Amino acid sequence: MPKILIVEDEPKLAMLLQDYLRAANFDTEWTANGTDAIPAIRQHVPDLVVLDLMLPGRDGLDICRELRQFSAVPVVMLTARVEEIDRLLGLELGADDYICKPFSPREVVARIKAILRRASGTTTPSQTAALQIDAGAHTARLDGQLLDLTPVEFRLLKALASAPGQIFSRDRLLDHLYDDHRVVTDRTVDSHIKNLRRKLEAVRSDGETIRSIYGVGYRLDI
Repeated sequence: MPKILIVEDEPKLAMLLQDYLRAANFDTEWTANGTDAIPAIRQHVPDLVVLDLMLPGRDGLDICRELRQFSAVPVVMLTARVEEIDRLLGLELGADDYICKPFSPREVVARIKAILRRASGTTTPSQTAALQIDAGAHTARLDGQLLDLTPVEFRLLKALASAPGQIFSRDRLLDHLYDDHRVVTDRTVDSHIKNLRRKLEAVRSDGETIRSIYGVGYRLDI
């Protein structure tokens, strides 16, 4: 049974997450103080850590930095402010996902399951085999169908597919748009994502393949 360590100073929220995770057959541990986080990780050796950004004693940024010095355990970072996620993505601290409060506990459980599947190498075919990208030939296939993509759309899809389920900020995606590094606005990303999403959904209409995370960026759900 996978073990999840929750580092969260709001008892009601922590207990709610524990209830949902236990219902999904996860074992859970909880600590409310940032100072206790690293000792708890070393003691319990969790399969994944749900880590709040703002904690008493020590904040989530410091904890994540130290954790990455000795462990590659997946981390889901929680924050109360949408704008913080953009900053955290820029810092690239090594968290595997970022979730803004308030959130749906069901969505947190779903994201944790997806991260653990990727970490264990047992991702479902819909998350990997369904999308085939050949960087050398500059081609991409979804469910076996060749996608008619522009060079920019191909680069965007390749970037998103490098970490399915993870959020990419617009600034991060801007780096993948043009080889000549021309100056463009982040709304240019929105325009290309719209076109790319339309082409993906022409092949697969049963769901949103590229999900917009309000105020943050985009995530590939394949």
